Amino acid sequence: MANSLKSYDNLKAVDFFCGGGGMSYGMKKAGIEILAGIDNEESCKETYEANIGKGKFIKADVFELKEKELKNKLGLKKNDNDLILIGCSPCQFWSIINTDKKKSEKSKNLLIEFERFVKYFNPGYVVVENVPGVLRKKKESGLEDFIDWLKKNGYKVHFDVHNVNDYGVPQNRKRFTLVANRISDNKIFPEPLKGRKPTVKDFIGSHNGFENIKAGHIDKSDFLHTSSNLTEINLKRIRKVKKDGGDRLCFANDKALQLKCFIGKDKSFRDTFGRMWWDKPSPTITTKFISISNGRFGHPENDRGISLREGAVLQSFPKSYIFHGSSIGSIARLIGNAVPPVYAEKIGLSIKANHLNG
Repeated sequence: MANSLKSYDNLKAVDFFCGGGGMSYGMKKAGIEILAGIDNEESCKETYEANIGKGKFIKADVFELKEKELKNKLGLKKNDNDLILIGCSPCQFWSIINTDKKKSEKSKNLLIEFERFVKYFNPGYVVVENVPGVLRKKKESGLEDFIDWLKKNGYKVHFDVHNVNDYGVPQNRKRFTLVANRISDNKIFPEPLKGRKPTVKDFIGSHNGFENIKAGHIDKSDFLHTSSNLTEINLKRIRKVKKDGGDRLCFANDKALQLKCFIGKDKSFRDTFGRMWWDKPSPTITTKFISISNGRFGHPENDRGISLREGAVLQSFPKSYIFHGSSIGSIARLIGNAVPPVYAEKIGLSIKANHLNG
């Protein structure tokens, strides 16, 4: 038991495609040492290091980064039972959301590049988090071959699509999650909550310390309770939308407010210009969550979209998490692209439990 406990205390992780640090922060909260976060976007560095630690960020393109280079930079060893390699690659190409696939085409092979490091280091644990589309397209995405390799090389592999709301995040967000280990014969997976699931009301609102603000409010403090400005016509639209869960049908019969693209399409895209419900989880917090025209991102009560900090706490970031960016849009991208930290912590705790008892 003494050796197991020592090993348990030495768990350490390298977080590929780390972004603003959601996965790293959750793993750190679970008691796992974060050796480094790797990302090709320099814009992530300041946010990542403000919350995970100075010198932890490595700017690198995974297509160009060599295994030996990373080994020497971090002092990594092959076949290290205490090492966790995490790959949460950008996933726009495999998303069901209608995005420009040409722009994201390079990202479709990121899982294959991550696999290269797993094969070289043969770590005790491997974690992959991505959109459900990588499972639906598991042959094309490289996932099928990756899982086959893991199994052939002694890893026990759990993979499934989980809704993070089942794990303590106040948001409906379905994510593909893989956790593999070669330390025990156990399949590892995060433990879902028992009982009531969290809702929007549990995290935002004046009762949670969020001042009632207007659209266009700018918060220059680190709290970032900043809300996008709205045009006059969009202000009129959101004012017409019923509090606590109303949608764009509330102004569909107003010729001055109805959008031409929605005429005769009352059953399509009803979340657009909609408000969140207090007593339900929020919709998926995307990189466009600051815009009411991009989904059900209206505040349940105030006539505005949700603020940067409201979006962050609905992603389960703590109120103290520091975000840096050149614009409200750049910070929203960091938040929307993140792995919800509470979900990441659940994954980390499941790994720790296996390492102690496996």
